Amino acid sequence: MSTVKKIEPAEHIKQISEYYFSVKLAEVARLNAEGKNIISLAVGSPDLPPSERTVEALCATAHRPDVHTYQPYNGIPELRKAFSEWYEKYYHVDLATDEILPLIGSKEGILHISMTFLNVGDGVLVPNPGYPTYTSVSRLLRADVIPYDLMEDNHWFPDFDALEKKDLSKVKLMWVN
Repeated sequence: MSTVKKIEPAEHIKQISEYYFSVKLAEVARLNAEGKNIISLAVGSPDLPPSERTVEALCATAHRPDVHTYQPYNGIPELRKAFSEWYEKYYHVDLATDEILPLIGSKEGILHISMTFLNVGDGVLVPNPGYPTYTSVSRLLRADVIPYDLMEDNHWFPDFDALEKKDLSKVKLMWVN
């Protein structure tokens, strides 16, 4: 007779809580179900459909036989070039296209950067208010989260004078919004 062994989550998962936006979106759904008209600004999901022109372009592209593969690891050259040109146009920043790495979303980038640089006990400066993923990924990797406040009277910029008064000796990353 075999026994069924329960598969338990890893210990490091206990360091994180339910995803912030999961909780918030459930709350918005509950309030809407109660008849309240809540406009959610929680995530960047569109509330309008794409234009007909966009849908047609997507359909036309989907019919092409040369687009049914994964993109190269470092992205499609034309996309990287477009990113570079956009940053130059709007931010006057010259980005080398070979230093641009498109991702499927910010969480992927935050996780990969954190996994690359953080060891257990390293410090991570996390803005408040800030993106909840900064904190959850840092806790998942058992890094120490060191919050810093962003204040309206400082135009929501980091207060570097206040940061310099903190013990930053273990800090390896500083996240900014």
